[in-house]
Amino acid sequence: MLQKPRGTRDFLPDEMDQRREVEGIMRRIARTWGYREVCTPEFEELELFTIRSGEGIIQEMYVFEDKGGRKLALRPEITAPVLRMYVNEGKTLPKPLRWFYFADCFRYERPQKGRYRQFWQFGIELIGADSALAEAEVILLARDLLAASGISFSIHVGHLSLMRSLLAGLDPDDQKKIRMFLDKKDTGGLAAYLLSQGRDDLSARLTALAECRSLDDIFALTGDLPDRHRIEELFSILDSSGLEYTLNPGIARGLDYYTGMVFEIFAENLGAENQVLGGGTYRLAHLFGGEETPSCGFAVGFDRVMVARGEQPPVPGIVVGVAFTPGGRDWALTVAAAFREAGIRTELSLSGKSIGNQLSQIARSADFALIIGDRERDQRQVTVKNLRTGGQDVLALAEAIQEVSGSEPR
Repeated sequence: MLQKPRGTRDFLPDEMDQRREVEGIMRRIARTWGYREVCTPEFEELELFTIRSGEGIIQEMYVFEDKGGRKLALRPEITAPVLRMYVNEGKTLPKPLRWFYFADCFRYERPQKGRYRQFWQFGIELIGADSALAEAEVILLARDLLAASGISFSIHVGHLSLMRSLLAGLDPDDQKKIRMFLDKKDTGGLAAYLLSQGRDDLSARLTALAECRSLDDIFALTGDLPDRHRIEELFSILDSSGLEYTLNPGIARGLDYYTGMVFEIFAENLGAENQVLGGGTYRLAHLFGGEETPSCGFAVGFDRVMVARGEQPPVPGIVVGVAFTPGGRDWALTVAAAFREAGIRTELSLSGKSIGNQLSQIARSADFALIIGDRERDQRQVTVKNLRTGGQDVLALAEAIQEVSGSEPR
């Protein structure tokens, strides 16, 4: 028996209902902030990803050569494709551009809980805005989006200027190695490396910075910074907006990628692999042939959100089943079509058995049964049976739709 590929999943209807519900919530929240949906190809030129991350990322990707000899890759993330699309299609559009996306990505890595080879991301990109207010908007949108998704979480906000101020003047190779340790949060490895380089003093300062939780303490350690006013303005906006967050100057995600504000959001019930969202400010367009463009965004690990959310039944809707006699079939088809046009989920019995047998099957999943016999056909009426109360009425079609539409789903 053939099995699904390792690191992929099948989703049965109940789970898909839950996923589509949360996906719809995220889309709705993004739209209320003025963001509009975009879509990019599932595969791109391999260079799109190596130009930013280097050849080493190839080992983590699904890479192939097409019949024309072109080297392509299934997308491992979506920010680079969106910025490529911006350079190709959107650089003349009025800015700022507020875009969001929801799509699957692919990475060749060891599967684990909430981490798969095929996974889904929801994300937003705010392109062409360069201000503390733009950065705050992205963080506050992330808060609203996850809160509406039904999970509990904590927000950590930092700024890379703080960490970079302590690394200034170091050899580029040393900076790269230190960034690697910081990105992996490997404090032991970082301390050992700096000790071997005779810079254990820097290790202590980096550790002290990561533990700071107030701007005054941070600036006392880093000294005055060129963008100090912007940093202070960002956190002032977050405070005045009532955001609950932790100031965390130790965030070192993507030091070669992000340029200023960075933030991470962690679910409270996922254990060690608990980060569900990450983002910050960046400049990528120039790598893909465009002008340098300030941007800010985030990506949500949708699969981890669903794990953190747990088993929650989707918002119920009314379900109607239609039972009919052979002579009532054509009128039953007309009735079912009218109910569906009214937005009511309507399932036609397909068994061809007796009305009693059909009703037994319908009662397993429906709230109402519509019974269509020769009498209902001739009088253009519908017998509506409430399967929760047992009540039954013979109504005109429009009245039947109104009766069912006005009821509460179970």
